[in-house]
Amino acid sequence: MRALSSADFWLILGAVRWTVALAVTAFAIGAVLGLAVAAARTAQTSWLRELARGYIAFVQGVPLLGLLFLLYFGVPMLTGLQVDAFTAAAIAFSLSAAAFLGEIWRGSIEAVPRGQWEGATCVGLRRLQVMRHVVWPQAARIALPPTIGYLVQLIKNTSLAALVGLIELTRAGQIVSGSTLAHLPVFCVVALCYFAVCYPLARYALHLEGRLNVARGH
Repeated sequence: MRALSSADFWLILGAVRWTVALAVTAFAIGAVLGLAVAAARTAQTSWLRELARGYIAFVQGVPLLGLLFLLYFGVPMLTGLQVDAFTAAAIAFSLSAAAFLGEIWRGSIEAVPRGQWEGATCVGLRRLQVMRHVVWPQAARIALPPTIGYLVQLIKNTSLAALVGLIELTRAGQIVSGSTLAHLPVFCVVALCYFAVCYPLARYALHLEGRLNVARGH
């Protein structure tokens, strides 16, 4: 076992950018898809609701690691197209994020009191206008804390990308610990890096949730 050098620390710290880049990419794509899922889950058309429900059931029923392996190893076998580790991880995490965010936002939409829907309809607004001007602004406020909470979970889940060779934070820790044999110090540093990224977001989500509860109490 040898002591950690400055190069080892910089390798770990430099890998943080890939963890953040993967999480941000997956969250951005997942958010767009999640909006479509939430809209379909709350649509008046029954087949859209069933289609979205089936998608959510499939994605949430398959382990995220299995989905990642399917994209990274399965796509080249079936199509002959090579998929790099970052792309496979981004697609897998985006599909997962779409399902979970879609359910979060569907619940937030349905949490808006029915009186708000009925009142907006009574003044002559069409359904799309009701959603845009009345429901979505209120649902967004309700959805913000759990959405940020999911982002924290997504950041931690990016560690699975180490298993397909992406040199993000966990993989960098594996490389350094393998060369130094200082496993405990290395993964203490890795854990602190995750903590530094996730803790402020988690605290902010709790702060928003507290403010929302106070507002509801009034």
